[in-house]
Amino acid sequence: MSHNSASATLVQAADKPRPHWLAAWGPRLVIGLPFGWLGLLFLLPFAVVLKISLSEMNEFGIGYKALVDVQEGLVVISLRYSNYLFLLSDKLYLMTYLSSLMYALVATVLCLVLGYPFAYFLARSPASVRPGLMMLVMLPFWTSFLLRIYALKGLLDSNGLVNQLLLALGVIDTPLAMMNTPFSLQVGMVYVYLPFMVLPLYANLVKMDLRLLEAATDLGARPWTVFWRVTVPLSRSGIVAGSMLVFIPCVGEYVIPAMLGGPNTLNIGRVLWDEFFSNNDWAMASAVAIVMVLLIIGPMAWFNRIQAQQRSAGAP
Repeated sequence: MSHNSASATLVQAADKPRPHWLAAWGPRLVIGLPFGWLGLLFLLPFAVVLKISLSEMNEFGIGYKALVDVQEGLVVISLRYSNYLFLLSDKLYLMTYLSSLMYALVATVLCLVLGYPFAYFLARSPASVRPGLMMLVMLPFWTSFLLRIYALKGLLDSNGLVNQLLLALGVIDTPLAMMNTPFSLQVGMVYVYLPFMVLPLYANLVKMDLRLLEAATDLGARPWTVFWRVTVPLSRSGIVAGSMLVFIPCVGEYVIPAMLGGPNTLNIGRVLWDEFFSNNDWAMASAVAIVMVLLIIGPMAWFNRIQAQQRSAGAP
């Protein structure tokens, strides 16, 4: 078959009308399948955890009473919200939530400060160099998560490499206490989640229209003004995406605070572990998890709504 015949066949196949069922159900399947997957893996477990948080242990202490029961011909709905009242009244839980949000916010800001220059340099580097630089960003993912945390412990310990180097250089006289402190916790979070900030920023910056920067320069804007007034606003979607990818997992992080933060570090992930496995109070632990999810989803939904309103207002 000649090239022209093959092209004509492809054009005819493209022009051929699709079956009626495909035209009707195709868009629904494309949208419905991701929503179904989300409902199966998030909404359904969330409903189960919500049910446990509102339930009460039965008489034998091995399960939870049903929320809806029929007693003497009456439908009785039992919602035990005392766990949520206790969360709102106990200062320890409130301080734990605030501490987790603070650690996550600081880690997000540090990742942005460190990741934006590297993502900018990566996006403006020659195309032949980018694969090697991208490999450096992706290289930590080739190593076990726990192995990287243990490596940080070896670096920051009192007898670790950092202290030995500082002692050898005469910078300090006694080893610094860096492990089991908020400092080691922040270092661990920034180290682990920095690639999640760099990748969205790079994907946004590499697609930026450089003619806009040239136009600003031709109009007399200085390099810093071009960067702050043109580059940063155009990369706002990458900043938001990277910040969300860092902030959300940092709020509920458990492994890094447990291994690097020490016993005195307040973190909601460790509280969840203690309530589930040490206190064996699943109802309280579920309430803690529900409040944590709401603390994350609420601001995200509000922010997305503001962004959508701004895009609608700016649309022609």
